[in-house]
Order: sequence, then structure tokens, then C-alpha cells
Amino acid sequence: MERKIIVTKDGSHTFEYPDVRGTYHSRHGALGESRHVFLEAGFQDALRRFPGQPLSVFEMGFGSGLNALLTALEAERIALTVQYVAIEAQPIPAKEAEALNYGALLGARQVFQQLHAAPWSMETKISEHFTIRKEEGALQDLQLTGLYHLVYYDAFAPSSQPELWKAERFRQLYEVLHPGGTLVTYCSKSVVRRAMMDAGFHVTKPQGPWGKREMVRAVREA
Repeated sequence: MERKIIVTKDGSHTFEYPDVRGTYHSRHGALGESRHVFLEAGFQDALRRFPGQPLSVFEMGFGSGLNALLTALEAERIALTVQYVAIEAQPIPAKEAEALNYGALLGARQVFQQLHAAPWSMETKISEHFTIRKEEGALQDLQLTGLYHLVYYDAFAPSSQPELWKAERFRQLYEVLHPGGTLVTYCSKSVVRRAMMDAGFHVTKPQGPWGKREMVRAVREA
């Protein structure tokens, strides 16, 4: 089914599907949600947990590229080396992504274009401090290598992709996190939290972004 671009309440775009998948980001604000869940509750928290260290970030669901863009800009702002790995089962064509207004809103059109133009299965240097490797495929089929400090879990909701919210998937990610590493996601359903705890995570519920009471931060304790 064909997706379309809609304007969310903070003026930023998101894609919408006319089926159970719904939108890529919150209707209350795509940019606001990504900043709150992934940058503030995720990336900034990782900086405190691993002070002065280069960070390795894994994203489940490259999607629109917004989370990668925000992270790339933050890496340059604070001059910190970030290695970013993202997986996506259904990549958005670069031409289609160009219609999203994230680059314009953030004054980073070129960086946004570079992220989407970066070849798959190849590490690409986007800027002095940020490199990305995108992998096309499903999480359950991916052999993860290396250790990560932080996981952005941005799959579609459990009602749409229940197979991605089970303990088996979270255990897969738990095993590739550094001790003290975290996984953050917008979804705080009780069934998801239980699956994370079954995988070994210590789970907390920070305040959610605008329009959502809670989110989840799951920690692989040291």
C-alpha cells in the first residue's frame, strides 16, 4: 500500500500507511518524539553512562532517517565519534525521502541526503565524527557483530509487528550491548516491558514525549 506524507503537530513530516502500520512517527510531533525518546532519553543518557567514550549506536528501523540525522548532528555539535548501524526491512527510496522536511527544519539538507544516499552494507563517513552502515533485512535474520552502547528501537507498534516485540528479539540485542548499555523505545506496553525483562533487561519508564505518558529505557546492568 502506498504511503503518504503528513504534517505532524510540531510542523515536521512523517510517512503514513493506510493500514495497520499507521505512521512512522508520532502525529503529535515527529521531530519532538525523536528528540525526546532517542536523543534525550537515549543518546544523552549514554553520554552520562560512558563519559568521554566514542559511542556505537544500533537502530532497529532506519525508516525516515530522522533518528540518524539527529544523532549525526549531535555528534558533530559535541565533537564525539559515533559509529551508527541501522537495519531496515523496507528501505525508503532516497528520492522519496527527499520530500521530508527534516533537513530544512534542522538546517541540514545535505546531511539528510547523504544518509539516504549512503550505500547499503557499507560503512560510510557522513562527517568528521559520524559514520553509518545500513543493513537491509529483518532483525531476526541479521547476525549482529560487535558491541553497542545504545540501541534505538523504532519498529512499528506491536499491533503491526508483534514478532519484533518478543523476548527473543530483545535477548538478541541484550547480547550485543555493553554492560551498562541501554535500549530506548517509544512503546511502553506491559507485554513489551515483560518481554524485555524476560530477556534480562532492567526496565524503567521515563516520561514520554508530547502526547504519550511514558516511554521505556531498558538497561543491561553491569
